[in-house]
Amino acid sequence: MPRTQQVSNNRNQLLTPQARTSLDQMKYEIASEFGVTLGPDTTSRQNGSVGGEITKRLVQMAEQQLGGQLGRIQ
Repeated sequence: MPRTQQVSNNRNQLLTPQARTSLDQMKYEIASEFGVTLGPDTTSRQNGSVGGEITKRLVQMAEQQLGGQLGRIQ
């Protein structure tokens, strides 16, 4: 893959397109926390660490939300 390729070559489609802004904000906040500057020279390892942390936080948010819903059902 040539390094001149644009940063966003993402073919994944969001189930909720309105979430894109929030997800992008989360991505850049996490990258900043990790000291990673996202761009064409960012390594796969760096991108992976940011993506992994996004996944971890989204799962945590979903678990908290589901936990709250389960508490109301019981």
